[in-house]
Amino acid sequence: MQSRPEANEYAPYYSGYVGLVPDGDIIHILMEQVEETIQLLQDISEKQSLFRYADGKWSVKEVIGHVADTERIMAYRLLCIARGETLSLPGFDENPYVINASFDRLPIKEHIENLRAVRQSTIQLLKGLDNQVWARIGSANDVDVSVRALAYIIAGHERHHRQLLKERYLL
Repeated sequence: MQSRPEANEYAPYYSGYVGLVPDGDIIHILMEQVEETIQLLQDISEKQSLFRYADGKWSVKEVIGHVADTERIMAYRLLCIARGETLSLPGFDENPYVINASFDRLPIKEHIENLRAVRQSTIQLLKGLDNQVWARIGSANDVDVSVRALAYIIAGHERHHRQLLKERYLL
């Protein structure tokens, strides 16, 4: 089991996400978590998946697409740092990513399968890491971040958006 990252292993911006992750084996948490999210989403109709709780807010499909995109980016960062990358990895602006993805055109079931596939890829990556690699520090968006912090950020980010879906979308 990997220990929780220390506060100096990630940007303060991510502390809310890391704080949402319960104690335990992060790989097991990630495996259970995606199933909980899929359970929440599996009965949403196409009409419900286009719901936006306010003007200018993302649809359910866009939220799911954003979660999958962000996990891909964080997992890429994790891979690079785990493999010893010394260059700072680029940041990203989530809003243009969502706008340019046209998530609303795809059926909700495809978004669910995409989320499952992305998570499975992340889990396989994490399972292959040697113990000492988890504490390795690299740079993303010119801020130091550890491999284990990225795993926790992935889990916390999904948990954050699942809570928003429950509170603001799936009333």
